[in-house]
Amino acid sequence: MTPQEAKTHYNYLLTLCIRKEEAFGPLAFTFIKEQDLDKLGLAPEEQFNLYMATSEAFAAEPKRYTHKLECLQKAQQLLPRTQFGDPDLTRHLFQEIQKTSAELDIYNEAMRAAKSSAAPADKLRLIVETDLPDYFLNTAQKRASAYYQHKYRMTKEAKTAQHFTNAARKFEPENPAVQKEFAGACAPFMAVRTSAIHLMLPFDLKISRRPEEPLEAGLRIWYAKMGYSFPLRYEMGRLCSWYDDRVVDIGMDDPHLLFVSVSPVKERELGTVDRALPGDVPLELGLPRAFLDGTNGLGPFIQVVCNFKIWFDAEAMSVLVQGAPDLHEYGLQGGAGLLTRTYASEKIQAYAPSSDRPWQQGLSFNFVNMHLQLAPSTESALVPFNTPIFSVYPVLTRQSVRLEDARTPS
Repeated sequence: MTPQEAKTHYNYLLTLCIRKEEAFGPLAFTFIKEQDLDKLGLAPEEQFNLYMATSEAFAAEPKRYTHKLECLQKAQQLLPRTQFGDPDLTRHLFQEIQKTSAELDIYNEAMRAAKSSAAPADKLRLIVETDLPDYFLNTAQKRASAYYQHKYRMTKEAKTAQHFTNAARKFEPENPAVQKEFAGACAPFMAVRTSAIHLMLPFDLKISRRPEEPLEAGLRIWYAKMGYSFPLRYEMGRLCSWYDDRVVDIGMDDPHLLFVSVSPVKERELGTVDRALPGDVPLELGLPRAFLDGTNGLGPFIQVVCNFKIWFDAEAMSVLVQGAPDLHEYGLQGGAGLLTRTYASEKIQAYAPSSDRPWQQGLSFNFVNMHLQLAPSTESALVPFNTPIFSVYPVLTRQSVRLEDARTPS
């Protein structure tokens, strides 16, 4: 930016300020943060006006006051270089700095977590047994983090616009300087995504009501409705029982049919694979087929068995399992469940090793699987590999929490 361009931009910003335009704050703040105003030849009086006007444009939210305080302090430093010798102005600026600093201190103190004098308790543990330990515990967590960061990353302009508000707004939907209402700016929205333990698959997964265009690594067919599910296969132009090849009298257009198919493995960082695989195909095809062969129906849901066995102290915590927050965007709904104790319906082989190792003593275990259902009015859903499908959250047990009325706390 040349000095002449800077002067023109300064006049433009002042015009926006006088008109009380919503875009003034973000544009002015970007200008003073990215440019050296002295080198651009702006007079001390012009710089002072700009810093003061910008400080007044910040939203009345203490979390914005760090930047507001910087603007006020910069204006205070500039004041002796200006021709503004009014003692009242000097006093007003000093008082504004004191007020802003005090409010910022109150905010920081309120946001600071209270520190207990007691010794910190040991962290609660979640111990996972799985036949894909490197993928599920490391690679999948990294891929989920990258997925959410890329999807919800905010532009520099959007981050700047967060700091400002204006009571006199105009309809400017195409003005990037005032676009700030993004999901990535909401801390709880992001925390439910970034604080979870993520389950995903290293290959594409497709669930469809129609048989056309299945993924190439394998296909399973289910008759699935509330209260009943049954595995089928397609032979000689007819649907047959998966168990005994007996023909079933339903057409390929039956509304209760679900066609589940998978692609070859697309993730390169799988690490250890302990799951039994078909011996007649390479791992890239064998792993998705092994998942497909382990798939079950549960009423209208398709259960993708992950062999993800989780150990936890059921006296202190439960484990919330539910569809990933963005799963609906792919046309699927996930079943939600709260794991509160050892799974009661497993086969005896699952319980027999539960006392073999010292770390298992006192812990409960349960299995985390993906229960997926096509969303209403959705004919087909495709979830690309390394997309978060299910989320796992450790939570306090209900017995550990007492719900109280603030009017009469104990």
